[in-house]
Amino acid sequence: MTCPPVWSATAGILGAAHIVLIHGSLDRSAGLLKLSRRLDQRYLVTRYDRRGYGRSTPCDGPFGLDAQIDDLIDVLAVGRVEPHPFIVVGHSHGGNLGLALADRRPDLVAGVVTYESPLSWESWWPGDSAGGDAMAWINDPAEAAEQFMRRLIGNERWEHLSPGARHARRSEGPAMVGELVDLRARPAWDPARITVPVLAVHGGFGLAHHQRAMQELGQRVSDVEVAVIAGARHFGPNTHPNEMADLVIDFIDRRVTDGA
Repeated sequence: MTCPPVWSATAGILGAAHIVLIHGSLDRSAGLLKLSRRLDQRYLVTRYDRRGYGRSTPCDGPFGLDAQIDDLIDVLAVGRVEPHPFIVVGHSHGGNLGLALADRRPDLVAGVVTYESPLSWESWWPGDSAGGDAMAWINDPAEAAEQFMRRLIGNERWEHLSPGARHARRSEGPAMVGELVDLRARPAWDPARITVPVLAVHGGFGLAHHQRAMQELGQRVSDVEVAVIAGARHFGPNTHPNEMADLVIDFIDRRVTDGA
């Protein structure tokens, strides 16, 4: 089955800066709902389910970066109600999509906020990360998705998910495997081509390689600030939406408002 149109929702204040929220692997737009509700008190906010996840299923792909950037551009075209560039806020792989968009279409982007985006193509990226472990099940995408989730949320929480929730996560395995394979094959973006302001965020309890990724981003891209959410882990935008929103609001007010 071909991919259906990517589902999107836009809410907030017309005439304000326009934010698009992008979720990570094995997540969906609903995971960023609390963050969205905090931000749409000040801005116009669009969120969507990436291909192969949530409401954008079923889908046979392709799930590589090029197809997902095309989806993102389509979402922006549908959600755009003001003639201003977007501020892209991405969690995990969603941040890589935001950076890739800033690389390829800087005319659409006024700023990027990324939270613990994986640099899986780097030689120092650990092979035993959650994504690396999932690659051992590359020929069984459903099992790869389960193993990925077990690493992220723990076996006990996985076992307490409803059968429907576990089935939904396993059915998203092809999308996860496709994007993980693509992300390991080549860099998602060229730091020399990213000229918009970037805020790189990691959790105070984030894993060492996730923290390093954000610190390295701060060294490679010309205009980057690095921030930390104390007490947060990899799902910081989901678990600490108020703290994440405060960082986004401050970033927009200081660095982006004049161009939004």
